Amino acid sequence: MNRMLFSFGVMIATFSNAVAAEHPNIVVILVDDMGYGDPGCFNPNSKIPTPHIDSLARDGMRFTDAHAPGPLCHMSRYGLLTGRYPFRTNVNLWRSQPLIEEGQMTIASFAKAHGYRTAMVGKWHVGFNEDGYDKPLPGGPVDRGFDSYFGIRASTDIPPYFYIRDNKAVAPPTDHIEANVSEGWSPIQGAFWRAGGIAPNLALADVLPRFTNEAVQVIEKHAASAAAKSDPLMLYLAYPAPHTPWLPDEEFAGKSGAGMYGDFLMMVDAQIGRVLATLRKAGMEDDTLVIFTSDNGPVWYETDVERFGHDSCGGLRGMKADAWEAGHRMPFVARWPKQVKAGTTSKQLVSFTDLLATFADLLDVKLPPDAGPDSFSFLPALTGKQSKANALRTQIAMQPGSAKMMTFRSGDWKLITGLGSGGFSKPNRVKSEAGDPQGQLYNLASDLGETTNLCAEHPEIVARLTAELKKIVDDGRSRVAIARVDNSSLNGKVMVGYQGWINCEGDGAKFLTYDGVASDHYLKLVGYAGRMLRNEVPLRSWSAGLPALAKTTIAP
Repeated sequence: MNRMLFSFGVMIATFSNAVAAEHPNIVVILVDDMGYGDPGCFNPNSKIPTPHIDSLARDGMRFTDAHAPGPLCHMSRYGLLTGRYPFRTNVNLWRSQPLIEEGQMTIASFAKAHGYRTAMVGKWHVGFNEDGYDKPLPGGPVDRGFDSYFGIRASTDIPPYFYIRDNKAVAPPTDHIEANVSEGWSPIQGAFWRAGGIAPNLALADVLPRFTNEAVQVIEKHAASAAAKSDPLMLYLAYPAPHTPWLPDEEFAGKSGAGMYGDFLMMVDAQIGRVLATLRKAGMEDDTLVIFTSDNGPVWYETDVERFGHDSCGGLRGMKADAWEAGHRMPFVARWPKQVKAGTTSKQLVSFTDLLATFADLLDVKLPPDAGPDSFSFLPALTGKQSKANALRTQIAMQPGSAKMMTFRSGDWKLITGLGSGGFSKPNRVKSEAGDPQGQLYNLASDLGETTNLCAEHPEIVARLTAELKKIVDDGRSRVAIARVDNSSLNGKVMVGYQGWINCEGDGAKFLTYDGVASDHYLKLVGYAGRMLRNEVPLRSWSAGLPALAKTTIAP
């Protein structure tokens, strides 16, 4: 005899014995200082051919509202690796100590703990414990979750210049290189690098292809290993380009419509093409989630737009380091064959801090309470599957290059807590006169170019966003986890309300999953509940429909 107890007007909670998600290989490709308007898949008027980046968008999903967690290299990388906003630590200490604390979870340490082989190639830029380059360099990638590392400590315009293998210099920077600039460009554009130490026989022009060679070797070695089928690969490939110095090979010189910068970005795209081809040749393409993005915006001035007719920022205001959109809104593409629908676009708000929670959601693993405090899973936007970890992101908090202001996004509204760009664009800071707004407020839904400051017109929105930002800063976290229940004892039951249960002889049979699968006893009821779980059925419809649904679903 079936028993039915209903509590109307309350939300249904459902539990499932979901099958564990397949563990794909994961390749994260992060380029450096590329603008939202550079790749053709984000800007059809781009003067820079990017066929390999475009192929990822063709075969995967573009995210048009994705953001670096800070508009500078070290900020962005810290947030991507840890799932924590970089304003929560002193990122300026990277030159002398690790920004990522010992024991702090990273995307690499998380993946490694769940059976992944983890490798990093490229630009680290979040610090080592430095005590001479003839000694080990602790606190770097291999101490923060990566099984192997080959790369450089920072940018290829910041000395000293030397390669690092795991935690040791391949050759210490015992030679010296003079500074360089390029005629016809600003002091921080072109083939610009600073004077300083350099390892013998290291050529800055060789760094980009060398990193591709290393990444190719990582993939090929993994594919050939006996453990490849049981232990998937996570590769974090952090190219230090098209950041300065712009050093395109002769093959690409003069081939773009955007000068040295465009030529160098064409070379970057070709290197990405080599990596994608290696995945294909290794038989790993179909089982690999590839995520591509850039760490922050470009160094590209209005005079460059006028000179070349190429807008590296894609119509967004500002540039690298700025609080304005061009500083941190990045081209972001994800490709995962048969899992992510090809040729699609998502407007979901995303931060690089979200990689950690997304990977955890993908593996059906709950993050520890202290891990990824600002990480939200965007798996539902990526695959259409309900997240078990958190609601989708609706807010972003960040600090621009200037430590004297903050940027906060909530829905369509964006607040900047000061006047000026807060970064490289001039003016960096503007002193507010009496009676003038103290900050900037934009509605990005109608004004993506941030042309009209609405602070004076909407003081109530300024007050609300200011309070929301303060709470996120003060709380030390922005993500609130969804409670998870051990459903091993709940087979054959659907909870309705806080105390109501429907039981039947099907106890122990297959229980509701996020795909709406259920035992035959519950077929119609569960189908309805499953649709409500995916927000397809309003709560009021669910409540009103319960009596009739019960009559047609469960026999007395």
